[in-house]
Amino acid sequence: MGELTQTELYSSNSPITQQLWNAMSNLLGFLFQIFSQIIAPFTNYPLTSFSSSSNSFDPLPTFDSPEPPTSAVEITSAAVDHRPLQKLTVVLDLDETLVCAYETSSLPASLCTQATEAGLNWFELECVSSDKEVDVKPKTSLVTVFERPGLKEFLRQVSQFADIVLFTAGLEGYARPLVDRIDTENRISRRLYRPSTISTEYREHVKDLTCISEDLSRIVIVDNNPFSFLLQPDNGIPCISFSAGQPHDTQLLDVILPLLKYLSNQKSVRHVLHEKFHTREWFQRQGIPASS
Repeated sequence: MGELTQTELYSSNSPITQQLWNAMSNLLGFLFQIFSQIIAPFTNYPLTSFSSSSNSFDPLPTFDSPEPPTSAVEITSAAVDHRPLQKLTVVLDLDETLVCAYETSSLPASLCTQATEAGLNWFELECVSSDKEVDVKPKTSLVTVFERPGLKEFLRQVSQFADIVLFTAGLEGYARPLVDRIDTENRISRRLYRPSTISTEYREHVKDLTCISEDLSRIVIVDNNPFSFLLQPDNGIPCISFSAGQPHDTQLLDVILPLLKYLSNQKSVRHVLHEKFHTREWFQRQGIPASS
């Protein structure tokens, strides 16, 4: 067989050129499939979604409020409810939601140094422990507290459209001075501690929202432990846990705040949160029957 001329080699009709185009086309198709698999998890709508295979949930970075329908439907004035909405009540957990705290004696100094260099706010605090000294006096302990990034601004903005309630399973001797320190502007209108939680057949320290309001349509709880709101699963926002090793966390301002603003304009938060998180179904997968 004779050798191919240079013209034949670069001709679009050349067998070699056709093979090269086929190979390039296959390669591009393969790369597109890989790219599609990589970005797929980031195209879902929910803020956070419970994992069906574990007790944890995975974050998504932003919350986008639903767009109004493009085809407007004419609504008569008689069908419009002009009554103002009752102010939203936002119930906030403390540990691993707004702050994280460690016993100072067991905390590596390097962690505080890293947090400072990363711009994370932290402070040391003397708290009353549940343990007693031998002379029956309350025992105090020194703890190091790290504030979740954006905490002060988050409380400021939420207080503009909602009543804020602090509900923690921590003891008052520990939690009260800590909240005094992070809420110097008194944005939090009410505080509830461990004695306000209840024990159920499935979990202890459950937070029953009916002790705050009998009307569950305008109350929402933000907690890193979803079992805290198992009595009212359609009122809960499962917050991603915060630790000192996350100095660039943006959950409060970029994720939780937009969702709370959206809920503040809804007549009832329960339908929205049920459709968003399907928490009832998640509890059922953990062997816990759905609550009302």
